Amino acid sequence: PQEIESGESEEESSGVNLMEFSDEILLHILSYVPCTDLVLNVRRTCRKLATLCLDKSLTHTVLLQKDYKVNKDKVKQLMRDIGKEIYQLNMAGCYWLPSSTIDHVTRCKNLVKLNLSGCHVTSRHLSKMLSTLQHLRSLAIDVNPGFDASQLSSECKATLSRVSELKQTLYTPSYGVVPCCTSLEKLLLYFEILDRSREGFMLSGQLMVGESNVPHYQNLRVFYARLAPGYVNQEVVRLYLAVLSDRTPENLHAFLISAPGSFAETGATKNLLDSMARNARLDALQLPKAWINGSGLLQHLKFNNPFYFSFSRCTLSGGHLIQRVINGGKDLKSLTSLNLSGCVHCLAPESLFRKAEDDIDSSILESLVMSCCNLRHLNLSAAHHHSSESIGNHLCQLLSRLKHLLSLALPVCSITDVAASVEKPPTASNSVPQTFGRKVRIGIQTYPRNLADQANQKIESSVFWALMGSLRFLETLEIIGSSFSSAMPRNEPAIRNSLPPCVRAQSVGDSEVAAISQLTYLQSLTLAQLPNILTGSGLVNIGLRCQHLRTLSLANLGMMGKVVYMSALMDMLKHCKCLRDLRLEQPYFCAGAQFFQALSHCSSLQRLCIVSRSGTLQSDAVMSFMANCLEVIMCHMFMGESLTVCKNLQQSIVRSFQADRPALNVVIFPLLHEDLTEVIRDVPMRHLDEITLFKSRVAEEPPNLWW
Repeated sequence: PQEIESGESEEESSGVNLMEFSDEILLHILSYVPCTDLVLNVRRTCRKLATLCLDKSLTHTVLLQKDYKVNKDKVKQLMRDIGKEIYQLNMAGCYWLPSSTIDHVTRCKNLVKLNLSGCHVTSRHLSKMLSTLQHLRSLAIDVNPGFDASQLSSECKATLSRVSELKQTLYTPSYGVVPCCTSLEKLLLYFEILDRSREGFMLSGQLMVGESNVPHYQNLRVFYARLAPGYVNQEVVRLYLAVLSDRTPENLHAFLISAPGSFAETGATKNLLDSMARNARLDALQLPKAWINGSGLLQHLKFNNPFYFSFSRCTLSGGHLIQRVINGGKDLKSLTSLNLSGCVHCLAPESLFRKAEDDIDSSILESLVMSCCNLRHLNLSAAHHHSSESIGNHLCQLLSRLKHLLSLALPVCSITDVAASVEKPPTASNSVPQTFGRKVRIGIQTYPRNLADQANQKIESSVFWALMGSLRFLETLEIIGSSFSSAMPRNEPAIRNSLPPCVRAQSVGDSEVAAISQLTYLQSLTLAQLPNILTGSGLVNIGLRCQHLRTLSLANLGMMGKVVYMSALMDMLKHCKCLRDLRLEQPYFCAGAQFFQALSHCSSLQRLCIVSRSGTLQSDAVMSFMANCLEVIMCHMFMGESLTVCKNLQQSIVRSFQADRPALNVVIFPLLHEDLTEVIRDVPMRHLDEITLFKSRVAEEPPNLWW
C-alpha cells in the first residue's frame, strides 16, 4: 500500500496520468505487451484497459512463438477468452506445450494463418483441428515419424485443399500434407531427416514412393527447400522435384534450394531448369552449387524484378556475376538481399587460373555496389576477399556506399588495411601456432581500455572504422574468419582441429572490434577467428554504446591456448541489459563464478550456449546463475568435463527450475563424447538452428519468407 501511495503522489505531482492518453496512443503502447499478458492480466486492471485490450488490432494476430513463459493453462484460457477474435496465430517453436493444449486451437474458428512448426501434433490431432478451421489459408507444421495421411478426415482434406501457403518440416520421408493442398501458391520445405534411425537402421527416401497421391504445383509461385546434411534428405527432395520437372508452373517467380555439400544434378533436375529457363521469370533464385558450376544456366534464366539471389558456395566468377546476373547494372535496384557466402571467385574476373587468396578486382565490386544500390542484406563471408593497394578501392570503402544495409557478413581478412597487413611485423601472439597444444607463455602488449585512447592510435583512419561510421543503421554484423569451422557438429562427431587464420587476418584485433561500437542500432553481432585480440578491450566499448544488442556470438578470439579477453568480456556483459542470446565458442574457457556473476547482469538473457574443448565449469556457479536470471530457458554447455559431472548438473538444473520455466531446455554434455550427435538430435529445432549450431545467418533466406 505504501508503494502504491508513493506512486500516486509522484503521478499527481508530475501531472501525468496514463489513462488520460488517447485510445490510439494507448493501443500503440499495448501493442508491445505480449497478448497473454494483455488478455489474462492487464485487462483486469480497469474498465478502460478491459475494453482496449480486446481491441481487434491487438487480438487479430497472436504471437506466442517466443513467449517462453506461456504454459498450457495460459494457452487454454487465452483460447477461451479471445479464440474467435484470432485470425493469425503463431505458435512456432512451442515445443513444451503438449498436444492436448494445441488442440484448443479448434476454438479459433476464424483462423486464416496458423504456424505450428516445432509443436507436438500427430496426424490424428491435425485432422481434428483442421476439420474445424474452414477459413485457413496458411499453415506451418512438422511431419514426424508415425505421420499417416490416411488418418486425415475428409473435412480436414477439404480445409487443406483451400490452403495456399504451406511450410512443412520433415523429420521422416513423407509427402506430408502436400498432396492434399491442391491450391498451393507458396511451398516451403525443411528437410531434417537423419540417415539413421535411433535404433541405428539406415533410412531410405524411397519409403514414400508407394504413396498414391502426388503434389499439385500448377498454381505454385514460390518453391523453397532447405536441406540438412544427409543423403536421405537429397533423395526425398528429388521426389518433390520430380513433379516440377514434368511441367513448370506458369506463375513461378521464386525457386530456392539450399543444400549443403554435394547435391548432384540429374536428368530430371536438368529438365526442370531448362523448363524454367524457357517459361519462368524469376524474382528470387538459389540453387545447389553443382547445378550452377560450369553450366550456362544463368545466361538463359530470365528475371523480372529480383529481390533475392543466393550463390552460396558456387564457383561463380565475378565476370559471370556481372555479365549474366547483374546484366551490366540494368534493373537490379530491386535487389535487396544477396548471398555470396563461400563464393571464393565472385569478386575476380575469372576463376580458371586464380588462387583463392589473390587480390579482388575492385571494379567488379564497384559495379555490384552501383547496380545493387538498394541492398539491405549482403553476405560475403567464407572467402578470401583481399583488397589491393589501390587508393580508394578497398572493399570497405566501396561497401560504405551501400547506405541501406541492415545486415552484413564479411571475412576477417577483408577488413584489414592493406598497408597494415603488408608492413606490420607479426606480433608475439601472431607467431603462436593456432592449434590446441601445449600452452605458450608470451608477452602481452598493453592495450588502451577506453575508446578515446584507441582513437588516438590508427583506428579512426582505418577503412573499417570509416565503414562502420557510414553504416549507422546496421542491425546485424558478422565478421568471420575465412577458414573458421565450428567445433560443434551437425550430424557428425565434434571437430578436433581448426585451420589457421588467413595471413591477411593476422592484424585484425581489438581496434577493429572497438570500431564496431559506432553501430548504435546493432542488435546482433558475430565475431569468429580474430587472431590479434590481445585484451578484448573493444568489447567493452560495444557493451557501453550498442545498447540494443540482443544476440552475441564470439568464437576463437585471440590465441587458442588461453582466453585472453575474459576480463573485457565480463566488463562488457555488465552493460548488456537487452542481451537475450549469448553463444561462446573458445577452447579452455572457464565458466566459473566470476563469469556467471558478470553474466547475471544481463537481466534479459534467455539462451546461453558455451562450446569449449578442454573447457571447465563450476556447478555451484551455474546453479546460482540460473537462480538469479529468471528469464533463462535454454542452457547448452559442451565442455571438457566428465560425463558424470555434466549429467549431475543437468539433472540439478531441470529438477530445480523446470516447474517454474515450462520451456526450460538444458543440455550439458562433454564436447568430445562419442554420443554427442545422439544428444544433439533431441534439441528443439528452434534452439539448434538459431543459436547452438554456428553458421552465417545474413541473407540465409529471402526476407519475409514466412511470417
